[in-house]
Amino acid sequence: IGRQHVFTPLCIIAGDGFLLDSIVNYCREHRSMMDYTVSLLFSSFVIVLFHINYIQAKGTQHVTCGSVLKLMNVDYNVRLHSHEVKYGSGSGQQSVTGTNAKEDGNSYWLVKAESGKQCMRGRPIKCGDIIRLEHVVTKKNLHSHLVSSPLTGKQEVSAYGDNKGEGDTGDNWMLICPTDFWERDDTIMLKHIDTEKYLAVSGRTYGTPISGQTEVVGEYSSSSPHTQWSVMEGLFIHPNDFKAQHYQHTEL
Repeated sequence: IGRQHVFTPLCIIAGDGFLLDSIVNYCREHRSMMDYTVSLLFSSFVIVLFHINYIQAKGTQHVTCGSVLKLMNVDYNVRLHSHEVKYGSGSGQQSVTGTNAKEDGNSYWLVKAESGKQCMRGRPIKCGDIIRLEHVVTKKNLHSHLVSSPLTGKQEVSAYGDNKGEGDTGDNWMLICPTDFWERDDTIMLKHIDTEKYLAVSGRTYGTPISGQTEVVGEYSSSSPHTQWSVMEGLFIHPNDFKAQHYQHTEL
């Protein structure tokens, strides 16, 4: 097992959240310097902590600002995914795909406010809010623009931004959901603000170096069944109206 893969669970649980900021900063700054054995011990600790919080997570009904989660496309059963692999055509930016792998740490995304704004950690996300999704491992934001996707010629979806998680307005997505707030069992859509396209999966699969992963695109019509997403595994922050703010985790 590689050192980078051992690191992933620890950095994910640290996320961007309450009391664990110092851990995630250490992960980001000293990833290559950490001793393998120490990393393995930390990862074991994180796995135990995940199981401890499983029951408590049942009470966290909403997706909140600062939550770290995986999104699965309802039609194709693939999780929204990214990695340090760039498109060979189009924008040449970091690629975004769908993966069947449930345990892949490259499928975690941090929920945060729209470009240029901040949201209070633990605040439930309202349906209709404009949000960004930051890829936890690479710190780039889910992004789209008027560029053709590589396999179907639909709109390209990429991951974009600097090493501080900042990009531009092409990172903004409107949350569309059926209730007042984003509930964890909701089926949602994400509408790209700049281009008015919907986050979707085309069903086409890539070859080397990301063989078997599916193309993620901007879809023109909200009526397409490929535009539906649901929350899967994640690390959820309890809403601020509770007396104690703490992390909640679940494996759905």
